Order: sequence, then structure tokens, then C-alpha cells
Amino acid sequence: MKRQILFFILLAVFNSNIVAQIKVEVVVISNSLNLNENIFIAGNKPELGNWNPSQISLNKINDSTFSKEFECNKDEYLEFKFTKGDWNKEALDENGYVPDNIRLKVTKDTTICIRVLQWKDSYKDIVKKITGKVEYFYDFKGDNILPRNIVVWLPPSYDSLTNKRYPVLYMNDGQNLFDASTSFLGSEWCLDETADSLIKSGAIKEIIIVGIYNTMFRASEYTDNDTGYAYQKFITNRLKPFIDSTYRTLSDKRNSVIGGSSGGGLVSFMIAWKYPELFANCACLSPAFKIQNIDFVKNVNEYCGPKKQIKIYIDNGSKGVDSLLQSGVSEMLKVLNEKGYKEGEDIYWFKDEKAEHNENAWAKRSWRFLEYFFSKQ
Repeated sequence: MKRQILFFILLAVFNSNIVAQIKVEVVVISNSLNLNENIFIAGNKPELGNWNPSQISLNKINDSTFSKEFECNKDEYLEFKFTKGDWNKEALDENGYVPDNIRLKVTKDTTICIRVLQWKDSYKDIVKKITGKVEYFYDFKGDNILPRNIVVWLPPSYDSLTNKRYPVLYMNDGQNLFDASTSFLGSEWCLDETADSLIKSGAIKEIIIVGIYNTMFRASEYTDNDTGYAYQKFITNRLKPFIDSTYRTLSDKRNSVIGGSSGGGLVSFMIAWKYPELFANCACLSPAFKIQNIDFVKNVNEYCGPKKQIKIYIDNGSKGVDSLLQSGVSEMLKVLNEKGYKEGEDIYWFKDEKAEHNENAWAKRSWRFLEYFFSKQ
């Protein structure tokens, strides 16, 4: 009898899993393709290519119509975009802009039909332009991590005021900061325009911005593991000394800020937490403090030493992935408060109820941490 009951329980579980599988068909129509071009989907799960723009191709129905069917779990959350195999050939909206991710919560069998009028590689009005002066260092090497590019944005007076020294902002995911053509999903932070405007209006001091490109091992480099420790040492032992010796910086901890978003926000916090003698400030936008197998809240909670003398900027939205990160942000704020960190003194926290988890949202909020750390007042 017990075996029969166990069999029926297992059968019920098996059947529930079958029922939970839902079919999602994606159809893309575009009349602006060459005959030999294909359309690819890039999204937030392996079946969608894990944001690889050239891994998952749609099936060609005719010269202008492509489709593909996927199986998903009930209530699964999907995000995706379309390309022609490269982020420089991404689908644009009707106004020629890079659109937000398409988002779908899977509740039933669904067919999504998207019409793409134009693509980034053929849209004539896109102009690559960076506000201000930047310098690049290609294939900058570190120990036990992949080489990466470094981009340095210099403030307006850098070349003319040769005796002046400047605070430095180090930013993870550096390819996403200044130039849409190098960014992950074709949208940039516009940090060059924002910093330039705030400097010229007198809202902030002149600063140097160092963008640290990520690599294919971004997930490991930005978390609490051996690869992450190697990445942190790369910044503290290799990159920061190089920047301080190459440029006229104010190299002390109070004039050194480390920042980033999502995993980049997490690793920024970890660096300030572990190396407060080098970075006394961190900007954590939509940070992944605690989600799935990541839990740096626990590390902070278990810390029993003296209060670290750091200032922490945290912000987040309420939609999409940011809604999943909210509990980790809330827990981190609670633990920090218990450790003696107070909002308005050591912590600046801002929540945008309408914001999603993307470069466009972070671009809109970047002025907040720039003013928090670099205000002239």
C-alpha cells in the first residue's frame, strides 16, 4: 500500500511537470533583410542563448518571416531581443533607438509577433560620438583573469590645468558607459554626457572615469569566489596603481570610488568592503547582493570587526529583474544598519518605482551617485 501511494505521488509530480511546460512561439517579420541574413534571439536563459547575439537562430519561413518555438515553465520570466547575429546589428524601434528588452511572464501557450522595421547596421542616423576626451588601453593584463580593455574619460580641464589632480571613479562593465556601439545590449549609460554636464554646471568636481571592460567570465569575476578575488586584486594591485602613476589623480581612499550595476554593483561593494583603505566609496546600482546562489549579505552579517569607514550608494528599481533583487537590497540595508551604518550619513539609498534593470534606467540615475560622491559642497 505504501509503495502504491509513493507511486501515485511520484506520478502526480511527473504529470504536474508535464502540465507546467508551456509553448511560446516567437515570430519576427522584417522586410529590411538581405537574402543571406538570418534573425537571432538573445535572452536570459540557455534556450535563448544567454544573451549571446549569434547562438540561437530563428527558423526562416520566407524572406521576411522567421519563427521559433520554445518550451518554458509556467510563470517563468523571459527577457529577450533580436539581432542579425551581432549586437552591432540589433533590431531598432520605429524611431531608430535601441528598445528595451521584450519581457514576458509565461502563463499559457503564447505566440508573440514582432515587426522589425530597421536594424542598427543599416540605420543611417546612428552616429558614434563620445562627449569629451577618452584614452584606451587594450588587452590590459591581470593575474589569473582574462585581459580586458580599459577606457579612461578625462575631465574638461585635464589638458589645460597641468598642475591639477582629480578624484577617480572606477566603473565595472566599462564598455557600457560611453559608447552604444561597444555596449552589451546597444544602450549606454551616457556617463560622459552626464558627468560633463554636472561638471560644467558646477554641481560636481571634475573627475576622471575609468571604465573596466568585462569578459566572457563576467559572472565569476563579479562574485565571491577565486576568480572574483583575482579580479578584485587586479583592480587594487594592478589597475589602480597604473592609473595613479599614469594620470594626475587624487589617489587617496576618499577620492577613489568604485561602482557598477547588477553584478558590477555587487563586486563594487565587495571591493570597498574588503579594501576600505583604497576605496572608501562604492556605488551599487541594482546590486545583486543576494539572489540564487549569491549571498554577500551573509558575509556582512557575520563580520565582527570595527566599523569600516566607507560611504555606500545603493539604488534599485521595482520592475523585472530589479523586483527579484529587492529582498537582497532590503536585507543588506537592514544588516548595514545593524552594523552602525545610517542612511543620510554612511548610506544613500534611492528606489525608482518605475525603473527596470537596464542601462537606460541606470543612465537616468547616475547623476545621483555622481553628486553624492563628488559634490563641490
